[in-house]
Amino acid sequence: MADEKKETAPVVAANTEAAAADASKAPAAEGKRKKGGRYVPSGIAFILATFNNTKVTFTDLHGNVLCWSTSGKNGFKGSRKSTAYAAQVVAADAAKKAEALGMKEVEVRINGPGAGRESAVRGIASVGMEINAIKDITPVPHNGCRPPKRRRV
Repeated sequence: MADEKKETAPVVAANTEAAAADASKAPAAEGKRKKGGRYVPSGIAFILATFNNTKVTFTDLHGNVLCWSTSGKNGFKGSRKSTAYAAQVVAADAAKKAEALGMKEVEVRINGPGAGRESAVRGIASVGMEINAIKDITPVPHNGCRPPKRRRV
């Protein structure tokens, strides 16, 4: 019985030491994984402003996603997700993440009919990023598909 306790005690201690070592490595590994050692001085910010939500995505010039943010991710629920203030908070949050990767200048592409179109651009500018161009890439049909029937409220 005494021998069994002696055997289990060092194993538990070894596990705790290994766990402590893993815990000390985890933040460094996570930090490296997040940043990835990348430095991206300029990129593209895509703003998708729908009637229900606002999403902001920062990519490099090749279109590879670097960081993103949405209204729901920032704590807005229900009808508050579609407000202009939520869009400004979302854009500022995503811009701070992109700025941590070294992004200084950005081209903004806006998509969708939502309320957060202009305020999202204001949120990006408030972080201190230089906005080179603003493009509206909302798809407009040239009499293609038949639209859904009219809403009756």
